[in-house]
Amino acid sequence: MIDAYFDSEEYSKIDFSKTKIKKGEYDNCTFVNCNFESIHASNIQFVDCNFSNTIVKDTAFKDVNFIKCKMIGVKFNEVNPFLLQVSFTECQLNLSSFYQLKIPNTKFTSCNLEEVDFTETIATSCVFNMSDLKGAIFYDCHLEKSDFRNALNFNINPDKNCLKGARFRKENLAGLLLDYKIVIA
Repeated sequence: MIDAYFDSEEYSKIDFSKTKIKKGEYDNCTFVNCNFESIHASNIQFVDCNFSNTIVKDTAFKDVNFIKCKMIGVKFNEVNPFLLQVSFTECQLNLSSFYQLKIPNTKFTSCNLEEVDFTETIATSCVFNMSDLKGAIFYDCHLEKSDFRNALNFNINPDKNCLKGARFRKENLAGLLLDYKIVIA
């Protein structure tokens, strides 16, 4: 249930740890140099929002949907992991970090995840649908039952990650073999 609707608003230099964010849907809003540290952003939907230089340390994201959001370089590994539940649709997440985070059942749909750090992430049963993973780092990850059938440009070494039950298409298996320097023709 959406409490309020905010359209095309800009929030600049707001410290949401001191000023409470209103629950609702934020459509085409921009958050510039805002501090989300230690807030509870539960049941909020962000659509077409820009999170430039956003600090999310200890922020609680519970059932939060990000749609068409620009979230470049966001350190999700600093969020409050308790009951973390997020989804991303058509988001720019380049250079972000999920380092050592537990993100089971997370959906990434048509996202740009270039050079995202998934090192030691527990990403079981995740879906990477039509998402570009060029240069994304997968090392010591738990990717069991995750769906990479429609993922693009990934490089995942099966010797360095847990992949039991993960799903791939035969057309994108090359992404599992890149570290072996095998030529696939």
